[in-house]
Formats: sequence, C-alpha cells, structure tokens
Amino acid sequence: MIDAFIFDLDGVITDTAEYHYLAWKELANKIGIEIDREFNETLKGVSRMESLERILVHGNKQNDFTIEEKEKMANDKNMYYVSLIENITPKDILPGISKLLENIKSNNIKIGLASASKNATMVLNNLKLVNYFDFIADASKCKNSKPAPDIFLMALNGLNVEAKNCIGIEDAYSGIEAINTSGMYSVGVGDKETLKNANLVVEDTTYLEFDTLMDIFNK
Repeated sequence: MIDAFIFDLDGVITDTAEYHYLAWKELANKIGIEIDREFNETLKGVSRMESLERILVHGNKQNDFTIEEKEKMANDKNMYYVSLIENITPKDILPGISKLLENIKSNNIKIGLASASKNATMVLNNLKLVNYFDFIADASKCKNSKPAPDIFLMALNGLNVEAKNCIGIEDAYSGIEAINTSGMYSVGVGDKETLKNANLVVEDTTYLEFDTLMDIFNK
C-alpha cells in the first residue's frame, strides 16, 4: 500500500538544470572562475549556498569572500535564474509526468514535493501543476541539504504519512541518498551507475508508469 509519492523537481518533473548552469556560470565568470556542464553535475540536488561553496573551492577562492558577500552572490545567481525560468510553461513538463500525477491523484494517493529549489512553487505554478501537490516542502527551512534527509522528512511530516509506505523519486545521487536515509522506497531517474543505490532506476521519465511502480512496490 502506497500512501504518497514524493518528487524532486529538477530532472524529474521538469528540467531546469540548464538554467541553473547558465546562472551559476554567469556568476562564476564575474568572479574569475570557469565552470562547465560536467562540473555543474556535481551541483545537482545541492542547496544554493553549498553550490556556491563548491564553486569557490573549485576556483580556489573559498577564503576570498565574507559571508555577506557570499549571500549577495547567491542572491544574484537566484535573480538571474528566476529571470530565465519565467518563461517555463506546461510544454516543459518532462514526458510521462502529467499522466503519472493524474493517475496518482485519481487513486487518492498523496503527492509531495521535496526540492532543494527555493523557487519550486513558482516553477510548479508556471507548469500549471501546483494543484496536484498536497504539500511542498520549504527548502529555506531545512537545516541540512541533500544528501541529508531533512527535506524528505519535512515532506513526510507535512503529508502525515509513514516513510515505509512512500515512494521518493529523484535524479541525483544526493537525492537518492536522502530518500534512502528517510526510509522511503527510492526511484532514480537517469544513469544506473550514478543512481545504483536506488531501489529502482529507470532510464528516463517515460518509464515512470503508475501501474508498474505500484506493482514493483507491492511485490
């Protein structure tokens, strides 16, 4: 019996990774650090401030800025990112996700969101999916970011469900670790080697079929 599905946002419901990359690259360039898409993969599922710290370490500039300066940089990155995602529409929903959400909802199963993004509600509004979600965890109120389980535990609590009866869906290594630590059944979307610690890995979102997930979970 499944009481809830809890989703990550980026790479699972929609793909805003490119926008995050462009925003971080813009900021990094301003402070003389070069990052590429391969490095950007290491920022998946990681909080904004931790992502900034990783970029500074990457450029050997981790001791060059005050806390206040770092906070301003993180805010500047977010402003640029928000300007990029303002044009997101339902056409940007990843394949199979709309049908999956509809099937979950029609079977009276709760739906939660556990995203590190502080813009998650805005993105869901632009995708016109926000009404499917019974609870959206607030990343700004989490003490620890993924791979810590905090945001998933917040979602479980907000939905008032037990972890053992829930499926968590993620596309990042850190997210799978967070789901596993929270005690939920983990489903990874993407590379099998990267996500090998997940209970189930599918190649892409087209394989996230409601009946299949239910059958596998109930075995």
